[in-house]
Order: sequence, then C-alpha cells, then structure tokens
Amino acid sequence: MLNRKAFCQSAFNSGFSVGLLLSVTILLVSLLLSGCSAIASRSNSGTVVARSAQIRSSTAVVAADLLEVNRGDVLDVLDSIDVADPSDNSKKERWYRVRAHDEEKTEGWIEARNIMPEKVLDSARKLAEEDKAIPAQATSQLHASSNLRLTPDRANNENIMMRLDSGSSFEIIGWKRVPKQKGTESSESDTAPKPGSATTRTNKGAESVEEPEDQETTELWYKVRLSPSISPAPEGWIFGKQVELMVPSDIIYYRTGREFVAWRRLDDDSADEGSAGKTKDVAKESRPGSWVILEKSSAKEPRKLDEPDFDRIYVLGYEKQHQDHYTAYRSPDLEGYLPLRVEGHSANKTFSVRIKDESGKINEVKYNLYRDDHGVMRITPPGEVKGRKRK
Repeated sequence: MLNRKAFCQSAFNSGFSVGLLLSVTILLVSLLLSGCSAIASRSNSGTVVARSAQIRSSTAVVAADLLEVNRGDVLDVLDSIDVADPSDNSKKERWYRVRAHDEEKTEGWIEARNIMPEKVLDSARKLAEEDKAIPAQATSQLHASSNLRLTPDRANNENIMMRLDSGSSFEIIGWKRVPKQKGTESSESDTAPKPGSATTRTNKGAESVEEPEDQETTELWYKVRLSPSISPAPEGWIFGKQVELMVPSDIIYYRTGREFVAWRRLDDDSADEGSAGKTKDVAKESRPGSWVILEKSSAKEPRKLDEPDFDRIYVLGYEKQHQDHYTAYRSPDLEGYLPLRVEGHSANKTFSVRIKDESGKINEVKYNLYRDDHGVMRITPPGEVKGRKRK
C-alpha cells in the first residue's frame, strides 16, 4: 500500500504528463488550423472583373464603402452568403467576404458578380495557352452587352465568367456551330446572373437585337481573345448574335455577294498583326495594302453543324504607284476551314488554310505569293507552277 508521499508524487507525475500532452495537442491543432487557413487564403481568391467596385462594411443597402477596387485586382475570398433582394425576397444575390491586398488588408463584403473566382480564371488561361499559336482571324465588337463564357453553351449559367459591355472589342480566333437550345432567347442581351448568383433568372422583357429565326436549328459562337483592359480572362466564348465583325475600311467596299469571315494583311511585315493583347481597331485603319480574305456565301437555308467556315479565297493586291487595289487571286468554290495563317517576310510570303478534298479529307494547303516583272502580286495555288500563265 502506497504511503501518502508516494501517492502524491504519482498523482503529480500523471497530472504533469496529461497536461504536457494536452498542451502539445493544442499546439499541433493550432499549427494545423493556421496552415489550413494559409492554404485557404492562397487557393480561395478572386479577380475583380468590374471596372471599379466597392468593398463594403456589410451586405446591407446602407453599408459603408470601405475601399474601391479596380479590374484586375486580386482579393482573398474568406466567406460567402446569399442575400435576398430587398425588392423581391424570391431573388438572391451572392456576396463574398473578402480581404484586399492594400496596406490595411481591408476586409469587407463585395457582390459576387464583381469577382471572377481563381479556378474560373485558371480555366480561361488554360484555354488561351492551348490557342496561343492561333493568329487572330478577324476583329469584332459587341453591339449589345453579353456574357463571356467558358464553353459555347447557353443551357445554364455555370459557365459564365463575366458580363462584357456593349462596344467591347476583341479578336476572333475561331467559331463553332452548336445545336440551338429550345426555348432560349435569340440573343444574350438579357440580364443573366453573374458567376456566383444563387438563382437563375432572365429578363423576358429585354429586347432582342434580331428577330428570332425559328427555322435555324443551330447557333453560332465565337471563340475570342480579349485584352486585359477588357477582361482578366484572356479567352472565352461569346454568342454570335451579339457580335459585329469589324471589317477594315480598306477592304469593306470590295465585299459583294459574300460575307467576309476572316482577313489578314499580306504587305509589309505585318503577318503578326492581331497578336494577343492588342486593342487596335483595325476596322478604322485607313492605311491601304494587300489582303487575303476568306469569304462565305449568304445562307439561303438553315445552317448546318458541319458546314465549312468559308467557301472562297479572295486575295486583294495593292498598287502603290496608282494607289489602287486589284484582284490578285480568286479561288473556285471550295470547302475551307480555319485557321488562316500568314507566314514569311517581304516578297517571300505564304498563307495557308485547311481545305476538304474530293475524298472528304481535310488537308492544310499552302499558297505562295510572288510579284511578276511588273511588280504585280501573283498567287501560286497548290499544284500549280510559279509563274505559269493562265489561259
């Protein structure tokens, strides 16, 4: 039987061990939680897509403005909440609790519509990386505000990255026809929810830019490349009904009977015109020059999913001495596909496209440019010998 001294000593040792173990456990848990918090702050971030927006003290209408943030600013997303619309409790808007990267590390609330989550932005960057070698095929702008999406699909709002303003300009690097969704509007000029909205709603009273085309079974989507001044996301998809092609003023008057769907300059050393990040409006360019243009016949019947991108190649030369354009080449009707690429420098240039042959196989075909003894631009189509005279 233990005496009192031995018993007390044993109890003290046991208590010390339990206390030490508890302290170590608390310390480890604290470190773990701290690490998780640090990881969360790194992975849960968003980029401001609005030109400017306010971080507010709360989600209330009367909340104080704490800090103005601008497009491209990165914020840490700490939490989110769905807030009922004061005018209609059935509608909800998502808000993010965020931390800014200013000196004070301002924390507050901002509407989710003003933020593009990092994972969404990463998806857009991945898309742009995959297409970085594709040159701009045309330049366009929006004639009505529209949604920039990750995929060419209007069936839901999960793929919406942000809302682009009417008049926003961008480069087209490709397009695609998809089956037309039943019951969808003929445009995207509605007030569709922004990323993070809690409910799906549309403005049925919004006017369509064009009358619905009931006979059409497909809809056109453009894959576009955007300037950082317009969107933090470098690439995405836009519904075709909202897009207006900005044909350069130098060539627009040569458009007869068929639509211009893609164009590239051939003179000087401007083959890299339209590279990512340029915001120049080529439609307003007055500098005359030589161009390769892809044309497409106007539709008399509903468009098909697998129809070609263009059906004729038109090369417009420019004679500097007389300051006049001339037709350097016009192809027979064909079934052609993007992308259009221009390579080389000065007089040693080529352009290439993809064309379907008689067997139905699509091959990349290259056209050579040269100038004859009189300095006139000539084109050597595939299979022909340079300089051979036509009958």
